[in-house]
Amino acid sequence: MTIEEVVDRLREIAAALPLADGVAVFNRLYLTVTEAVRDRLADGYFADPPAMAELDAVFAGRYLLAVAADGAGQQPPACWRPLFALRAHPGVHPLQFALAGMNAHIQHDLPLAVVDLCRRRGCEPADVERDYHRINGVLAEVESVVREQLLPGPELLDCAEPLTHLLGAWSVEAAREGAWSAVRALWELRGLPAATGAFTAALDGSVGLLGHALLLPLVPYERCAGRTGQNEQHGRSDDAPGTTAAARLPEAGCRAAAGTGAGDQAQLECSGLPSA
Repeated sequence: MTIEEVVDRLREIAAALPLADGVAVFNRLYLTVTEAVRDRLADGYFADPPAMAELDAVFAGRYLLAVAADGAGQQPPACWRPLFALRAHPGVHPLQFALAGMNAHIQHDLPLAVVDLCRRRGCEPADVERDYHRINGVLAEVESVVREQLLPGPELLDCAEPLTHLLGAWSVEAAREGAWSAVRALWELRGLPAATGAFTAALDGSVGLLGHALLLPLVPYERCAGRTGQNEQHGRSDDAPGTTAAARLPEAGCRAAAGTGAGDQAQLECSGLPSA
């Protein structure tokens, strides 16, 4: 797969999903990033453009496999399950969907993609490290634009404050640094299949756990539920193609939980996370 084919596939996914769908939110962000990286491949930004183009394609392939698994009614990797399971939740802000997708793709998929690339090209991680870190500059440019687009305006300050705290607790730069540490660990373990498998499984699970935390509703349910009503008025459904019944949280069930007047307890029930 080439980077142009990746862009085409991301556009196909975007066209097939409702705008409010959580996977669609991340997909739009990912498409923007991929187009930015593609444009930089031709302007001398990277020391080894062919290697970065190949990495981009290998990297994207892991997200596309998760999308395909969900579309076939199968479970995606654990790191992706929170996003796919809560994609239609009306109490989760679009910014949270974007963060959860980046969390899964960067902290799990990226280190595996870098190791795959090095094996395919017969090189060491150190050979691609410089360009790996140069991508941070591209991401920083895109992130600032996306943040402005997704953060609530001043009329919803009660929503903006918890989201601002969330942004302060998770960053692309820190995630990519963590991913590079995972690359180094996986590379050292490459001759030990059992250890590699155990490390990869633990990484998948821990990233998925963080994904659940990123998607916990942060604002009063009644305020967030307005997004669903707006979508219905515009003829859109929050249920996306390929979302299985087991992966969706029924809207009626969420409203019932919110109607108990239990505050935080209602948010926990509606999020699909266990209560105390």
